[in-house]
Amino acid sequence: MASMLRFLFIGDIIGAPGIAMFQKWAPRLKELHRVDATIVNGENAMKNGMGLNAKIVDILRASGAAVVTTGNHVWDQKDLYLALNERDDVIRPANYPPGMPGKSYALINIQGHTVAIVNLHGRVYSKDNLDCPFRTIDSLLTFLRTKTSLIFIDFHGDATSEKRAMGMYLDGRVSGVYGTHTHIQTADEMIQQQGTSYVTDLGGCGALHSVLGMQFDGMLPNFLQHRKMGKFVVEERPPFVLSGVLVEIDTQTGKSLKIERVRIVDDEIQV
Repeated sequence: MASMLRFLFIGDIIGAPGIAMFQKWAPRLKELHRVDATIVNGENAMKNGMGLNAKIVDILRASGAAVVTTGNHVWDQKDLYLALNERDDVIRPANYPPGMPGKSYALINIQGHTVAIVNLHGRVYSKDNLDCPFRTIDSLLTFLRTKTSLIFIDFHGDATSEKRAMGMYLDGRVSGVYGTHTHIQTADEMIQQQGTSYVTDLGGCGALHSVLGMQFDGMLPNFLQHRKMGKFVVEERPPFVLSGVLVEIDTQTGKSLKIERVRIVDDEIQV
């Protein structure tokens, strides 16, 4: 079995432009960097940018995604609920209350190694009824660490402070903690003191000249008038951006050896 594995983590896919960028670039990045597994957050992948469905999961899988993670928009498309219960390649945050559809982690086999992908959701600024993500992951790790030392966390949340706290809280206990949700790639990628790689936000996959992947004209009234007046419409004009990180992991220790930002801007994608 391999002593080192390479993973590609891609941030939130926003609408058709994000899907097109993933379809084009995920296979190329896999070949260029000899990536063993690709993980992508797909919770904004619908054409309107709200949620995803089983068809989109299939599209992302066909382009190389091993697991599709989600976040607060996971409940927007009811036809995903069955897929969440029946499939192992799409997961939802672990700290939703008991009884919600779906699984909160995936166990996948990569080059003979069991790898765990976990989804969590932050509580700061969230309007959802969420359990504590810190206590939730403590409980989940009790089980997961009996299966593998290769554990990665997609921590979906708004607050940089909460994400940073989670990264430090899990340092040495998991292989990596990578934030999603803000659609803006941060420049703080690091390997922490006890070997856990971290970045506050992977970024997004969508239109570069947009507000979080949405058309500026529809978003602006929400800020000028301090209430939801505009209509959220996915921006489909190029150029488009794909954001994420490449990570190398020591399979013997589960610790990170390297983390590197990925950011590709492409104006040739047709949506």
